Amino acid sequence: MEINQIIAKFHEKGFKATPQRLAICKYVLLSKDHPTTDMIYNEVKQEYPTISLATVYQTLHLLSDIGLLQELDSNNGISRYDPKTSPHINIICKKCGKVEDYESERLEKFWSKIVDDLGFKPLGQRIDVYRYCEDCRRSRVK
Repeated sequence: MEINQIIAKFHEKGFKATPQRLAICKYVLLSKDHPTTDMIYNEVKQEYPTISLATVYQTLHLLSDIGLLQELDSNNGISRYDPKTSPHINIICKKCGKVEDYESERLEKFWSKIVDDLGFKPLGQRIDVYRYCEDCRRSRVK
């Protein structure tokens, strides 16, 4: 999504598109590692040292409300944020919480069929598969 479209979405919802909010958007929407709030805060704070954690939370919730992000709650109480809102599977490590995406054309077709069968357009979807990542599996063997 282009920055102008994001700014328009902010304005639609009655929010200002401040440089701090746009920096949060840029970081999280380009991220591949499903960052936590703290990861986002620490990264953006380097460029905007006066940014508050509240601004990060508010911006993340706004991005989620307008459909640009998915919040991935976890068992340990630490949320991660996924900029990929199209149908995919989150492969989540049960130990460290690392999240990887799995996408396929077959999954897209399957999801389209489910939506047709439901008879309405869902507000969102989330499919999680749990495992131990390579690093955690190696550390369990030791």
